[in-house]
Amino acid sequence: MSRDLPPPEALLFDLDGTLVDTAPDLARATNALRAHHGLTPLPYPMIRAQVSNGGSALVTLALGLERDHHDHDDARSFLLSAYGEAVAVESRVFPPLDRLLDDWHGSGRPWGIVTNKPRAYAAPLVEALGLTPGVLLCADDLPVKKPDPAPLFEAARRLGLVAADCWYVGDHLRDMQAARAAGMPAIAVGYGYIAEEDDFRHWPADLWFETAEALTHALSPVHPKR
Repeated sequence: MSRDLPPPEALLFDLDGTLVDTAPDLARATNALRAHHGLTPLPYPMIRAQVSNGGSALVTLALGLERDHHDHDDARSFLLSAYGEAVAVESRVFPPLDRLLDDWHGSGRPWGIVTNKPRAYAAPLVEALGLTPGVLLCADDLPVKKPDPAPLFEAARRLGLVAADCWYVGDHLRDMQAARAAGMPAIAVGYGYIAEEDDFRHWPADLWFETAEALTHALSPVHPKR
């Protein structure tokens, strides 16, 4: 733990690849799109590396259709429909972050989620996993999304805090950019959906954690506020 950072009053997490391993269900939907077009399944690791880049990136991966292709939007709708039918079949909180959340909640300190995932998929996923964040900010809740800092400012406000009181944990460069722009300590994790050529330790973060175990160890146990 860095001595230069004051302890956080609240933790804010990115969702996909940071707090929850959603890749298995997104991979299923991606390969359903390929099957719809008569194509064989892609290897799971190939899909996993693209999950944080969203549905459009998965369409491009699955079918080679760039965003400006006239069939891209229809393919994306098919993929998201397939995903929306079962958002939490295999998705799980990265262990032992479930223990971290229990400890954090038991200490009386708030935590939340700020994600670029649309609410139509994020809210059912969070509910299905039994998660109870103090705030859930999704891609369509504000006019802008990460790397814009506005969602982080708004999440802190809803928790009754200023941005500097919160730590933001994420597995993508845009998460670090958003946190930095908000004046919020940026915590990078390397266990998420990161392309092989990308090095999370080169991101502009304040702390870097290779594993969910290391992150949990650094932030637990937490002590109740007096």
